[in-house]
Amino acid sequence: VFHGRILARRVVGQETRYEVQVKAPYRHRFPLVAREYLWVPNTCGCPPLREGGEYRLMARRHVNHEHTLNRILLQDDGYARPWTPREARLVREAARHC
Repeated sequence: VFHGRILARRVVGQETRYEVQVKAPYRHRFPLVAREYLWVPNTCGCPPLREGGEYRLMARRHVNHEHTLNRILLQDDGYARPWTPREARLVREAARHC
């Protein structure tokens, strides 16, 4: 789970690739860098992510059996919600209590 800003969207074959600026990682089982590619296995724009928009995203790391493909995947039914200032306050408050 991370807070990210969509920088660009590009259809590649039968998938959509988003370039994302990672603003803040929350729960993660794999390291994230400042910019990542987020892949969606369709070209229909589901879930709808707009360029310039900020979202709270829940994605998973996808590695194929040959270990030649290692990427972040947001499934069609994946969690992608718009980021709000209220959430920023909640995150800051939670960090103060840790």
